[in-house]
Amino acid sequence: MKEAFKMVSLQQDRTKACSFDFLNRETVESIRDFHKSFPMYQPTPLACLKDTAAELGLGAMYVKDESYRFGLNAFKVLGGSYAIGHYLANRLGKPMKEVDFPTLVSDETRKELGDVTFVTATDGNHGRGVAWTARQFQQKAVVYMPKGSAAERLANIQAEGADASITDLNYDDAVRLANSQGEKYGWVMVQDTAWEGYEDIPTWIMQGYGTMGLEAYEQLPEKPTHIFLQAGVGSMAGAVAGLFATIYGSERPVITIVEPDKADCLYRTAEANDGERHFVTGDMNTIMAGLACGEPCSIGWEVLKQCADHFISCPDYVAAEGMRILGNPAGTDGKVISGESGAAAFGCVAEIMTNPELSDLKERLGLDENSRVLFFSTEGDTDKENYKAIVWDGKYPSVK
Repeated sequence: MKEAFKMVSLQQDRTKACSFDFLNRETVESIRDFHKSFPMYQPTPLACLKDTAAELGLGAMYVKDESYRFGLNAFKVLGGSYAIGHYLANRLGKPMKEVDFPTLVSDETRKELGDVTFVTATDGNHGRGVAWTARQFQQKAVVYMPKGSAAERLANIQAEGADASITDLNYDDAVRLANSQGEKYGWVMVQDTAWEGYEDIPTWIMQGYGTMGLEAYEQLPEKPTHIFLQAGVGSMAGAVAGLFATIYGSERPVITIVEPDKADCLYRTAEANDGERHFVTGDMNTIMAGLACGEPCSIGWEVLKQCADHFISCPDYVAAEGMRILGNPAGTDGKVISGESGAAAFGCVAEIMTNPELSDLKERLGLDENSRVLFFSTEGDTDKENYKAIVWDGKYPSVK
């Protein structure tokens, strides 16, 4: 059991402030202003799971619930919408601060821009956000999905008017396909995976995720001692970690990154600690579909290597455990409907707190009855059939 969990720690100098200009509070506030211009914008709730925290031996647990985001059941639209908005602002020759939702949905803007097609690869949530945004702005989207993607997630993307299909490729190869098709047809690639020569849009996507982090910061009744962030390529984790590190400086919370053991590219990169990014190849067959990414985002990693303290590689059953606990919390706590990727970090902590075989990880992480822990449930039940199979039918049970 214990061998299924792996953790590596970076020796950060926590006496020094750690800050990132592109994720500082002033910048992220301006990004949130863009999101606030959308008529459907509302801050998503921050659940306080007091009784569950006590049951697990923690002081407090806070969960940012992104199942309420823009009616799309996931946070990803924050990144895609800001990146697309920024791209269109550049096309219009306007600074981003002068561009808002009413501007971008106007007929005048549509006539000035003409037809623009945005292309992306996704397991579901990001593609839906890109497709939704393109439809709002009267543009087009093409979406490629890796093999094994849920039919429901495909249908949700198609319902937004996108040309979407499931390929026979893994996620990273689907990204390469989207990029090659974009180059062939003149489409605009909207991806949070960065590489040399493709960094602006991934940066804007990361910045868009900052809205979620800023909301959580303002909603918290107290400073968290720990933040646990699940990661695929590391863009969301980098955005939230970078924002909190910049706000708190040398007094930042302990930041831990959680990945599925079948797609733990950030863990492997941190473990090697040799200045290079390390990839995972093959099918990456994990229930955490949104985290099944084998190649770290270079921009996200540059942030995480400076401010993340720990990286954990964990088995699939912890995500299922997190889904079940969040959907059935202790005492009077309100439930949080969280999907496989959204519940990964929460389930990881729950397992560490209750499994005696993982007591060494608990001690290394400094988790105890005084810990105040922040999580981000980044998706709701975006695959309802699988959610029910896990929460109702006990699929992927704990192996305690």
